[in-house]
Amino acid sequence: MRLKFAMVAALPNVSGCNSVTFQPIVGTFMAKHSKSAARKNGGHDGESRLAGYSGPALLVSADGGGIAANRKGRALQALLDQNTAADLKGLIQQAAAERGMVSGNVSFSGARGDVLLEITIIPQPDDIMFLVLARDLTMERNLRSALVESRQRYKDLVEVSSDFAWEIGPDKTFVFVSPRGALGYTPEDLVGVRPDKIVIDAKNYTPLPFLSDWPMEDVEMWLTKADGSLACVTVSCLPLVGDKGEWRGARGICRDVTDERRRQQALNQAHHREQLLNHIVRSIRDEVEPLNMLTAAAAATARALGAKGCRIYRKVMAEDFVSAAEYGEGKCPEPIKKMLEGLATDSGYNNGALVKETGGLHVMATQTHYRQSANGGICMWKTADDGPWDADSRILIDDVANQLGIAIEQIANHERIVKLSRTDSMTGLLNRRAFLEEELPRHIDRLSRSGRFAGLFYLDLDNFKLVNDAHGHHVGDEVIIALRDLMIEYSRPGDVMARLGGDEFAMWLDGIPENVARGRAEALVKAGETLHRFSGDDDHPLGLSVGVAIYDPNAGESLEDLLARADAAMYDVKRTGKGGYEIAPPPGSAA
Repeated sequence: MRLKFAMVAALPNVSGCNSVTFQPIVGTFMAKHSKSAARKNGGHDGESRLAGYSGPALLVSADGGGIAANRKGRALQALLDQNTAADLKGLIQQAAAERGMVSGNVSFSGARGDVLLEITIIPQPDDIMFLVLARDLTMERNLRSALVESRQRYKDLVEVSSDFAWEIGPDKTFVFVSPRGALGYTPEDLVGVRPDKIVIDAKNYTPLPFLSDWPMEDVEMWLTKADGSLACVTVSCLPLVGDKGEWRGARGICRDVTDERRRQQALNQAHHREQLLNHIVRSIRDEVEPLNMLTAAAAATARALGAKGCRIYRKVMAEDFVSAAEYGEGKCPEPIKKMLEGLATDSGYNNGALVKETGGLHVMATQTHYRQSANGGICMWKTADDGPWDADSRILIDDVANQLGIAIEQIANHERIVKLSRTDSMTGLLNRRAFLEEELPRHIDRLSRSGRFAGLFYLDLDNFKLVNDAHGHHVGDEVIIALRDLMIEYSRPGDVMARLGGDEFAMWLDGIPENVARGRAEALVKAGETLHRFSGDDDHPLGLSVGVAIYDPNAGESLEDLLARADAAMYDVKRTGKGGYEIAPPPGSAA
């Protein structure tokens, strides 16, 4: 009994139903030790378990009597009950006699023709029930027959078909052409005509296949069609030989492969464009610095398309295209920017590259997009001697523009991230890290070579906490913004400003001696009186304390010491009454 169960559990998939499906059935009926018990209790439970099988499934006794059946199996059980399924009953009896699994094919006649079923009989552990699984092979058989017939028909058609058959007579003219004609000619048009009249560069063929004195196969050549256009054909021929071995003509067939060659040419061109595009894309991706991506793209694109020059634009505002990278010889024609701006809403332009001749140059330009929004453009130019841009170039520049649209967006994201990492979110000024670790070292290095002085200003608000306590933090934010505006008003374009944190700010002014720094500090403190309107109370007015350290490149002072001098000068002002400024003593002097 254990051996039989193992054989059932190890059965392979049958039409999508595996052993896991059958094991619950086996387990249910192993507990029933008699045929009568199985008939009494197995029907309803067996039907629910057989329902998972996609084809007809039955549980029957050795004589074919029904115990359970799924929906599709009921018709098969009815045939057994009516004794009209002798072959099926024979398989059941064979399984009962051999006590093993039996398979076979059974055919039934139906209203729509013969039905062929593959039957598998699986004895159950109690040897009184048998699981019958059926799979419909009718469609498979019909499809196989239709496929065989279709293959034979296709083979026959291929063997007998050709674009046209022909025969050349001893006078080296056509004496026969297929009744349907060829290449737009009727048979009457070609009979009596020499083949070299329709063959392009017939003298280049030795021999001409139509006049060959030995067999030839699939010789490719170009012929003139009746409408004057060209057709590529492959020619196969057999020579005709007389009784004495003399050449009497030739017979053969021609197959028109024009469309195939054009498709192949298009594929070759597409492959070539893909190689160029991959080269350009690699040039962009190999750049570590995002800002160098566009320069690399301009150079790679110009070289790939044989252009004299290439310029890439970025769109920084609604309609403002700004040059971001350029490569090559000559000067990009000025109308290009106007073309990009003026035709930005032209649907015809947005659907592909625009090609124009201007200033003695052939110019090609198109926009770059990201998420269906224009974010830049690319233009290329070459001289009139180089000839106009071809269709391949127009396709390629559109492909390049798609990649550039992504690259430009990446650069914009990089710039946004850099800006966020360097600036204070509230004021837009530099943050502490960017000011102290990036800007000041760069300025000091430059001044150490030029020998010029500079001033470091530390600014701190007086009585700022009272503003927040009395009026709330939203007013405190207004104060911070007001101080930022004040600093911008009293600074030059080259000056560097930062918010170091809270109400503490800093300014770096290149190229100013002490007397100028003193005047600037005095002006800042005076302007700080405009902040009194935000004061927390009249006894503690909001004001500004400023400490200034003059940088002397000849003093050999470290950045840390310079910062400490400016900070100390500012706190000296705080200790002596606030609302003023102080110039820090030179490095190395007594405080």
